[in-house]
Amino acid sequence: MNQERLHRVLLAPIISEKSTRSADLANQYAFKVLPDATKKEIGRAVELMFEVNVDGVQVLNVNGKRKRFGRREGRRVDWRKAYVRLQAGQEINFGGGA
Repeated sequence: MNQERLHRVLLAPIISEKSTRSADLANQYAFKVLPDATKKEIGRAVELMFEVNVDGVQVLNVNGKRKRFGRREGRRVDWRKAYVRLQAGQEINFGGGA
């Protein structure tokens, strides 16, 4: 796999109550990823960027919501979410603190 491609696969971490709870209980972190990213690419990208060992990856597609903007009806874009489980004893710190 191309190193440049791996650096572009992860778009952003998802920081929410649900993702924080899954990180604490199951050592599982959530990321927003490219729509065409595969499980292998996501796992290798996390290993490359955070220097951890990935145990498993689960991917799901999130459909965009229908929204009204005044009289017009619009739609938000579809996106892809990945849950990455790390091996025991490893963690990712998004806060940047020591």
